[in-house]
Amino acid sequence: MSSDIPAFPVPSFSELEPGDGQRWSTWFSTVPSQRGPRPFPDWVVTDAGAFDTELGVVKGGKEADVFLIERAVPGSARSSILAAKRYRGPETSDFHRSSQYQEGHGMRRSRDTRAVARGSAYGRSVAAGAWANAEFEALCTMYERGIAVPYPVQVSGTELLMEFVGDGMTAAPRLAQVRASAPQIADYFAQVRHILLGFARAGTAHGDLSPYNLLVHDGRVVAIDLPQLVEVASNPNGISLLQRDCVNVCNWFVRQGFDCDAEALFAEAVGELY
Repeated sequence: MSSDIPAFPVPSFSELEPGDGQRWSTWFSTVPSQRGPRPFPDWVVTDAGAFDTELGVVKGGKEADVFLIERAVPGSARSSILAAKRYRGPETSDFHRSSQYQEGHGMRRSRDTRAVARGSAYGRSVAAGAWANAEFEALCTMYERGIAVPYPVQVSGTELLMEFVGDGMTAAPRLAQVRASAPQIADYFAQVRHILLGFARAGTAHGDLSPYNLLVHDGRVVAIDLPQLVEVASNPNGISLLQRDCVNVCNWFVRQGFDCDAEALFAEAVGELY
């Protein structure tokens, strides 16, 4: 009796190995506390047989570089594009500006605190991991509060994986790059105000909010770069950082011809704090 089954064997997951520029998915090397808030979005790939494939650099910076990776299950339609933010190691990182944001936060081990203060190689490694975890925790908190931030998929060591905001492999433009009509600008301001007041309602300030770390995707404004999120009450610089956020965003909107008052926005944010 004839059969339509092919004579050659079909590869199984046990026979597959990552190729050049690939690794096994790191999802299972993380513990639940290092994964994003539940319920996981449908696009998050949690399969044991998934590969992470490097697709290139999205953005370089002093403290971290952002890479694009595809997490996919070979032979299936299960795949997603992720942003991999990798905080730099002791040879190339630059954490000099972190002190004003770190006040009010302590580390569990005094050795780590001293090493970071000295700026030793070990201290810089500790700082890189601490900032990756700080951004992951900030994203988790704000995502659960309904603030427009990328969904944090997982954190492992100095690497933070999160939702890629963009189309295909093209990142969404920054607010500073957008050319929009007056009604669109008004809508963008309403969204930025909601983000800034949402941070304040959580007792925090972004600390570095500007049109350069606000993305616009399909008309939605998304805040990025949250490692320095500060708790205003415990950080002596908290109020001034919150005020700076208000000034930075309002100055940009005023240059676009939109009438807004930074001091009025700041007063509104302070009211949300207390």
